[in-house]
Amino acid sequence: MKRIIQTLVCVAGLLCISVFSNGQILKDISNRIKQKAQQRADQKIDQTIDKGFDKAEGAGKKKDSSVANNSNTNATDSKTNTNGTQTNTSTNPDDKNNTANSASQSGNSQKTGFATYSKFDFVPGDKVIAVDDFSQDAIGDFPVTWNTNSSGEVVTTSGEKGHWLMVRKQGKYVPEYIKDLPDNFTFEYDVVWNENFNYYSPALSLYFLTGANGKQVFDYSFIPWEKRSGVKIGIDPDANGSSASVESFENGDRAFKNDVTTAQCNTKDKAKVHVSIWRQKQRLRVYFNEEKAFDLPRAFPADKTYSTVLFEIWGNMNDEKDRYLIGNIKFSVGAPDTRNKLITEGKFVTRGILFDVNSDRIKPESYGVLKDIANVLTENSSVKVKIVGHTDADGSDADNLVLSRKRAESVKASLVRDFGIDESRLTTDGKGESEPVDKNTTAEGKANNRRVEFIKI
Repeated sequence: MKRIIQTLVCVAGLLCISVFSNGQILKDISNRIKQKAQQRADQKIDQTIDKGFDKAEGAGKKKDSSVANNSNTNATDSKTNTNGTQTNTSTNPDDKNNTANSASQSGNSQKTGFATYSKFDFVPGDKVIAVDDFSQDAIGDFPVTWNTNSSGEVVTTSGEKGHWLMVRKQGKYVPEYIKDLPDNFTFEYDVVWNENFNYYSPALSLYFLTGANGKQVFDYSFIPWEKRSGVKIGIDPDANGSSASVESFENGDRAFKNDVTTAQCNTKDKAKVHVSIWRQKQRLRVYFNEEKAFDLPRAFPADKTYSTVLFEIWGNMNDEKDRYLIGNIKFSVGAPDTRNKLITEGKFVTRGILFDVNSDRIKPESYGVLKDIANVLTENSSVKVKIVGHTDADGSDADNLVLSRKRAESVKASLVRDFGIDESRLTTDGKGESEPVDKNTTAEGKANNRRVEFIKI
């Protein structure tokens, strides 16, 4: 019996040692995880002095698209790039192929069709207010229509056409030409980041806020001190699980904050994302490429006047090679009302149907607009429409006329093929540059002239 008891005691002792050993291993692993998290937390910068609510979250690793600082690559000439999109085309916003809306997807659209965008319901604003591709700024300079408390410069980069604003230091970057944000607007831009972006380098954020966009925003505590309201949208690309964030502020206090994962900023696949933002009064929708990351019904506090737009990097890069490139900005206003305008008023006009350069091929990010139109036609089965294409004044009259007609035919074909609209209900025409609705001397005017009209017949 004594020997049995001794044996049991030995076994119990071994079990205790094993449990302790395994527990210690788990404890060590836990400590390592905590240590890693603390390392990243140490990189965060508290942007506000008083309330500490605006703590930045660490940014992620990013991949692809090596960035050139001061390349003197010449833009392709405007004659070649007439009547297309800004993506992978000329750096000149006056080039007619630069429909500013679609800046990001040229390369992607060759690989992905409408199926990828089947849930993409983004519809841009009625009127283009600002187009900025930095083509009017000299390489190496900071843009003349922007302000900053840091530094940045206009660059070109391998693998992407056009000019880009390169930012890589802690600071705020303010497009001063935007001074009013109406109840309904859309804001679009592209972001490119360099290969092997450091895990601990900061995120890139965009704010829409009340108050002036002057020198006041350069104080890190400007939100609580000035009792500002609005939203902040951040992107955090990372090879191991990229994320996006959104925050809402009301009268200087944070109302809510949320982080979500998104495959669109996963640097294993890409180093570029097209961001589409849509405000409808209090509602905020945010898209990364074709993915809807946020759809928030009460993001913008009510009864406020919004006027400030600014980009921000909350801290210095952890690696001196790291940087963001911002480009192909488009700001549009108005609330599209397809049903009312087409059925009641007899005409719906859109600048959201986009085409490849010098081509009648529709870009997949046009899906939201086409789906919206198709829904109206499906619900009103007796309505027939004429689809009319329009261009700006770059290039020859004859070429523009032919291209506008081809593009109208492509829109018709898509409505029939992709949305099941009866072909007999649709006719087409093209007017080229003959019926402008805005001046052809500015990028914004040309963007407004490049359009597709749906006329009830």
